[in-house]
Amino acid sequence: MTRDDEPEHSSNDGGTDDRSEATVNSDENNDSTRSDGRSSDSGSGGSGIESESDTEPESAPTVPSAADDDGGKSGDHDGDIGQDASGDTDRNADGDTDRNADGDTDRNADGDTDLDAGGTSFDFGSGSRSRTDVDLDVDEVLADEDDEASTGLFDDLLSGEPIFENKEVLRPSYTPHELPHRKDQINKMATILVSALRGETPSNILIYGKTGTGKTASAKFVSQELESTSQKYDVPCEVEYINCEVTDTQYRVLAQLANKFIEKNERVIDDRLDDLRDLRSTAADDDRALEGTEFASVADVDERIADLESDREEMQEVPMTGWPTDRVYSTFFDAVDYHERVVVIMLDEIDKLVEKSGDDTLYNLSRMNSELTNSRISIMGISNDLKFTDFLDPRVKSSLGEEEIVFPPYDANQLRDILQHRSDIAFKPDALTEDVIPLCAAFAAQEHGDARRALDLLRTAGELAERSQADLVEEAHVRQAQDKIELDRVVEVVRTLPTQSKIVLFSIILLEQNGVHNVNTGEVFNIYKRLCEEIDADVLTQRRVTDLISELDMLGIVNAVVVSKGRYGRTKEISLSVPIDETEAVLLSDSRLGDIEDVQPFVQARFDN
Repeated sequence: MTRDDEPEHSSNDGGTDDRSEATVNSDENNDSTRSDGRSSDSGSGGSGIESESDTEPESAPTVPSAADDDGGKSGDHDGDIGQDASGDTDRNADGDTDRNADGDTDRNADGDTDLDAGGTSFDFGSGSRSRTDVDLDVDEVLADEDDEASTGLFDDLLSGEPIFENKEVLRPSYTPHELPHRKDQINKMATILVSALRGETPSNILIYGKTGTGKTASAKFVSQELESTSQKYDVPCEVEYINCEVTDTQYRVLAQLANKFIEKNERVIDDRLDDLRDLRSTAADDDRALEGTEFASVADVDERIADLESDREEMQEVPMTGWPTDRVYSTFFDAVDYHERVVVIMLDEIDKLVEKSGDDTLYNLSRMNSELTNSRISIMGISNDLKFTDFLDPRVKSSLGEEEIVFPPYDANQLRDILQHRSDIAFKPDALTEDVIPLCAAFAAQEHGDARRALDLLRTAGELAERSQADLVEEAHVRQAQDKIELDRVVEVVRTLPTQSKIVLFSIILLEQNGVHNVNTGEVFNIYKRLCEEIDADVLTQRRVTDLISELDMLGIVNAVVVSKGRYGRTKEISLSVPIDETEAVLLSDSRLGDIEDVQPFVQARFDN
């Protein structure tokens, strides 16, 4: 509370700030505060304004109001500057009049400066909220915002209950522990390869069958059993798998085999060196450690260690390009014959190797046993083409096809057993309705009994159900998966076609869209020429366009049938085998073909018999 000798704070008539007077008043307020030991704040929150409480004795301590707790500033609900009963404007600690951002003193709608009720500072009252309440609310809001921010893109997707227990079981790369309906073929392979466990050379095997008939899975299963049994009986027997779809030249096949055997030889040498060094350190202290070994003295051990270290240094990895083929073959020969063992080389898609690089690789591999000293080699070839041996050299054919095993296609009941066996491992219990597996088996049986297609269909149906957060895989998901797989195949094949093939295919689509069915080669060529002119592409001859149509027919995109027109000769009648709209959309996504979207080529009328 201020004393009588202190001047009151008065505002200017215009509501402006007199800087010098504010400074004097501020200094006097500070002096008075120091002199009587009390704050000059009134109940209004420390604005230095006299209130009606001046009648109290000076000895009575000043009681802070709720406004003091709230920061020591006087004001009403909307933050306007309060005035005392005489209408004086409140000032800050530095004596300045409170102003808004625009520098004006706050006023009501009628333009007057806010006055507190009864001439004193307005208290928030019982309806106001304390700082603690505000802080709690802010913390709750921030916590809610943190929860929302922590919810990532995949959180909602992970919130659903998964349908799969082990999805990898449904992929082609998985080798099951049991192969239903292939016991006869597996037993035949086992009876041929069992001679490897006796240290003898097994007969070469050729395995035939359509796609998805279990050839590779059965061969891998037998190979795993062969290697595990060889370890049990401590017989050196190894199986090396090569996919000739990827490794399709003689150089790559030999280089890959050489590097695999070099890596294994290095491991054998390292293990042997560790044993010899331990033996030498023991024998250096006690000569009796050499008793019962092949070494008569420590010097013999040192000599053997030196020989192994020399062999280790001479082993050089074969680069994938750059060496002469005879050097690669020599390196492979030395690596495989480094120590005693029986090797089974499994060549998957062996027809691709013959198609790309001829039968030289098979000739060299089949004749190696006559030159090897320590090891023996057997070849197991897997092919989809039953006639690929017709193009082999007779000598290669006689030595390679010593044993032949044919894998017939699966029927619907067999596919159902395979899917049931895999689904028990792949899905959670009771995740499939009763009609899912029979429908998948029926769809796959229609396409030559392809088990791989049936597994892809079941896996895709499960993925679609999981994406829709369904609890069960139902028949509708299988039908959606069938459409999706078919469309994905078409999209991928069409998207990767060469530009000229795309133009030919687009010509056929335009003719179909204009009502021309069973299109002939001449009509396609006429439209093809006009499209090439539109996009400034080279025009091929009609014979070359006919070859491109045959390639599209081979891919299953179109159906081309040669028909005879009597004295008018023969021609191909062409029709689309894929959905028009989806195929057209893929073609128009090509930057060059996108410019011919609005072109409507002239279609010549014709008379059909």
